[in-house]
Amino acid sequence: MAKDKPRELALDTLVGIEKAGEYAGNYLEDIFSNNPGFDDRDRAFIANLIQGVIRYRLKLDYIIGGFSNTPLKKIDNRVLNILRLAIYQVYFMDRVPESAAVDRAVEQAKAMKGQQHVVPFVNGLLRNICRNKDGVKFPDRKKASVKYLSSFYSFPLWLAQRCFDEAGLVSSEALFEAQNRFPSINIRVNRLKTTADELVRVFADEGINAVHAEYVPDCLILENFSGRIERLPSFKKGLFQVQDQAAQLVSWLLDVKPGQTILDVCAGLGGKSSHLMELMGGKGHVTSLDTDKRRLELLYENARRLGITGIKSVVADASEPFPDRLKNAFDRVLIDAPCSGLGTIGRHPDIKWNRTEIDVKRISRIQRKILENSFEAVKPGGFILYVVCTYTREENRTVIDNFINKNSGASLVDLNTIVPEWARNLIDNEGFFRSYPHKHKMDGFFAALMRKG
Repeated sequence: MAKDKPRELALDTLVGIEKAGEYAGNYLEDIFSNNPGFDDRDRAFIANLIQGVIRYRLKLDYIIGGFSNTPLKKIDNRVLNILRLAIYQVYFMDRVPESAAVDRAVEQAKAMKGQQHVVPFVNGLLRNICRNKDGVKFPDRKKASVKYLSSFYSFPLWLAQRCFDEAGLVSSEALFEAQNRFPSINIRVNRLKTTADELVRVFADEGINAVHAEYVPDCLILENFSGRIERLPSFKKGLFQVQDQAAQLVSWLLDVKPGQTILDVCAGLGGKSSHLMELMGGKGHVTSLDTDKRRLELLYENARRLGITGIKSVVADASEPFPDRLKNAFDRVLIDAPCSGLGTIGRHPDIKWNRTEIDVKRISRIQRKILENSFEAVKPGGFILYVVCTYTREENRTVIDNFINKNSGASLVDLNTIVPEWARNLIDNEGFFRSYPHKHKMDGFFAALMRKG
């Protein structure tokens, strides 16, 4: 049988990730950059396999554990990932015949030098699972709800416990189910170059079906798109930016005006920096602050593609005191704070396995420092927006309460008084912005707006 290169690459990637003990943020981009010979169909298949196994890793292991006499901890890492890949295809990829998934797994086992004893193990286990695939017994949904949530939806036990305690079983199920779906591509229309309606027509000419998002007027959703977006003529012309609807929406919460000076703290690749310039009609100044010089260089490259000027960068650590030249210098400050990222699990399923409850507490301490330092950059009478893409209380409301209690010069602003009418039902009764994947079909975000003086 000819070597199955897509499955081999998926397997090698999964094994490598586990050996490294962490997930590089751009692992898909890295593997395709290092293996450029795959066409779009193979790339989509490989991405599905890798992301799918990562997304459902705990559930796949639960199934393996229910059929294997060998404890998971004693199964070789490569063999375990061969099994995961096959079981993922059996349970979650309808277009792949079960026989093909099993046969390819057996071939992968045979290719392991000096490990021929694993071949009958892989073959027997997978064929037994296929014969009894509907007979897997998960923990009782009502009597052991947290264990059920964890194993059935493939979320770490600590996160299942936290969500169950805060939201209950039904809401936790809805959230986990939503975050397990493969997300569609959301794009932000570059309003300096085109309109949403015009871009829909441009996409149609490129053979892509784009629909208007439910909330943000400049957001379009590309349905069933699986190609390479950077190759599209519309992308090269700078007509849009890939950005989730929730991330787009937070820039609107600052209520920026043409000619203002804006500081984007923890700017990263600058998606919000460029959006703020667009919302100011290209008339204003944005300073993008980040610790990573390379990210800021990529920010500039992207801004040039979008045709945006007026952005300058500062390499600095926002958890340390700001230089004097940045103090009391900005009309608006946006803090896109580092966080646990739990609200973006749908797009980054590796976050499930990269985070612990200890991380939440550790990160919240950093967030408090960043908020304290960033507040000094706001002019008297100016506004500061604190944003995180997570739903843990320690990283949102607790950070804000702590800051307000310590800073008499800061006051909360009810976002209902700022946001456009189309965003009103995303603002809670206390005036905070909250979005949830299962309620709003976007990433989970929290934002609070404060005024200085």
